[in-house]
Parts: sequence; C-alpha cells; structure tokens
Amino acid sequence: MTTGPASTEDQLREVLDKLANGVQPAPDAYRRVQGEWRRRERRRRLILVILVVLVLAIADIVGLWALNQYQDRPHVAPREPVPARSHVPPANDLPDLPVR
Repeated sequence: MTTGPASTEDQLREVLDKLANGVQPAPDAYRRVQGEWRRRERRRRLILVILVVLVLAIADIVGLWALNQYQDRPHVAPREPVPARSHVPPANDLPDLPVR
C-alpha cells in the first residue's frame, strides 16, 4: 500500500462515491421543495405589499396631521371679495417720435 497525497485522494474519492451511491432521493422531493419555495415567495410578496401599504398610510397620516396644524393661522387668501377696479390706461409720457 502506497502512502501519499495520491493514495489519500483516491481513498477519499472511493469512500465518497460509495456514500453518494447509497443515497436514495425521495420520489416527491422536487415537488415538496418547489412547494416550499413557492410558499416562501408568496410570503415575501405579502410582506412587501404590507410594508408598502403601511408606508403609504403613515405618509398620508403625517400629511393630514401637518395640514391640520395650520387651521388656527389666518389664511393668505382674503375671505371677502375685493371690488374690481376699472382699468385706466397710463398717461402717455413718451415724446412723440417722428414717423418715417
């Protein structure tokens, strides 16, 4: 029996090959794993939708709160109608220019 890296590698390869050949996959393993993956994907999407709705609701609440904070202050726009003034053209202060 030879010792060295080559023989150790060969022995390890043989043992792992025997171990791998002894593994028998379950007949429904792929279907089961695929179902679990789909369930996790649905959960991720549901959590994302809930987070988006929550962020939008918080933004709406903060916006409405901010708008309601200014109720007690006077408004910029006048509440009473302002009478319209008639338009009076400005006086002609320009000197008459010769026409060519």
